[in-house]
Amino acid sequence: MLERLFQLKAHGTNVKTEVLAGITTFLTMAYIIVVNPQIMSAAGMDYGAIFAATCLAAALGSLIMGLFANYPIALAPGMGLNAFFTFTVVGQMGYSWQVALGAVFLSGVLFFLLSIFKIREWIINSIPLTIRMGIAAGIGLFLAMIALHNTNIIVANPATLVTLGDVTSPVTLMTALGFVLICALAARKVMGSVMIGIIGITLLGYLVKQMGVELDLAPYKGIFSAPPSLAPTFMQMDVMGALEVGLISIIFAFLFVDLFDTSGTLIGAAHKGNLLDEKGNLPRLGRALMADSTATMAGAALGTSTTTSYVESTAGIAAGGRTGLTAVVVAVLFLLCLFFAPLASMVPVFATAPALLYVAALMTSGLAQIDWEDITDAAPALITALGMPLTFSIAHGIALGFITYVAIKLVSGKLKELNAALLVIAALFVLKFVFLN
Repeated sequence: MLERLFQLKAHGTNVKTEVLAGITTFLTMAYIIVVNPQIMSAAGMDYGAIFAATCLAAALGSLIMGLFANYPIALAPGMGLNAFFTFTVVGQMGYSWQVALGAVFLSGVLFFLLSIFKIREWIINSIPLTIRMGIAAGIGLFLAMIALHNTNIIVANPATLVTLGDVTSPVTLMTALGFVLICALAARKVMGSVMIGIIGITLLGYLVKQMGVELDLAPYKGIFSAPPSLAPTFMQMDVMGALEVGLISIIFAFLFVDLFDTSGTLIGAAHKGNLLDEKGNLPRLGRALMADSTATMAGAALGTSTTTSYVESTAGIAAGGRTGLTAVVVAVLFLLCLFFAPLASMVPVFATAPALLYVAALMTSGLAQIDWEDITDAAPALITALGMPLTFSIAHGIALGFITYVAIKLVSGKLKELNAALLVIAALFVLKFVFLN
C-alpha cells in the first residue's frame, strides 16, 4: 500500500528512511506547538483551543501535502503571520480575532484560486527578488522586535521611542541564555535544537524558581491529558466582516507572504532533495500549492493563522526523505502532541522568545542575496525590511516596499525593470494610503 501511494522505490527510498526523515522534520519544527498558542492567545483567543488548532492544522496540512502532492514537505501555522495576526490586525488595528481569521480564510481562498488557474507563476515571476527578500527579512525583524519587547529587553521610551530594558532581570538573562543555547546547538547541527532550547530553558526556569528567583511560571498540571476543546475557536471566523474595504491590504499581506514563503520553500527543498525535473521545474507544483492553500483555509476554520510549508522540512530531506510518507509521519506526530497540552501550557515566554530570535536570524539571511551595489534594488529592500518592525505591520512594510521600488525605478530611468503587475500593485497601495489609511 505504501509503495502504491508514495512510489518509494522510484524515489530511491524505503519506509525506514522516510519514518526517520519524518521524525527529523518534526523535531525541527515542533516548537510551533508552544510558540503559536502563546502568540495568538495574546489576541484574546483561548490558549487550549489554539493549541489544538495548531496541532490539527499542522497534521491536516502535512497529511494533504503527503497524500495529494507526495512531497516530503511539512506544514504548520507560519511564524511571522501569527504575530502579524495578533499584534497588528487585532492589537493595533482593533479588529476582532474572528474577523482576522476571516481574512486568513479569504487569503487561502485566493491562494487556492491562483493555484487552480495557474496565475501563481505570473505573480511570482513579476515580483523582483529584492522585494521578496526584503519581505522575508522584514518578517524576521518583526519577530525579533516582538521577542525583545515581550521579554522587556526593549522597552518604550518617550524621548527615543525605544530603549534598553533591565538586562540584569532574570527574564532577560534566561532569554539571552536560551538564544545562545539554540544558536550553539544549531551550529553544531544538533537535531531539534530549537525544541531542546525551549525545553532546557523551561526546566532551568522552574529550577531557579525553587531556589528563590522571582519568575512568573505556570503551575505543574501533569504531562498527559485529553486534547483541549476546539469549540472556542472552531468555525468562529467572520468572513463577512473580513470583506470590509480596510482589510483588503491585510488579506493581500497574508496572501503574498504565504505565496512567496511556500514557493521558496518548495523550490529550495526540492532542489536539496533532487526532486526537480530536467528543466529545473517542480513536478506537481500545482498540487503542492493547492495543498498549502487548503491547509490555510482549514486552519482558519479550526482557529489559527496562516498554515504554510516549513523550510525546516529540508532537515528531513537531508535525512533521506523523498516522498509524502515523510510528511504523513510528521502529521501523525502532531496528532500525538494533542495529548501533551499540560506540558505545552507550562512553557514561559522567556523560553519561546529565544526561538523567535533564532527564526528571525534565519529569515534576515535573505538580505545577502540583494545586490547592494545597485541602490535602486538596495533601497526598496531596506525600506521593506525596516517598514515592518517600525510600523508594527507586515502589510505596511510590503506596501512601502512596492511603492519605493516602483518610484525609484521610474525616476532613475529603469522603466524596463518594471512590469504591469508591479505598477498595478504599487498604485493600489498608494490609493490605500491616501483613502483608507
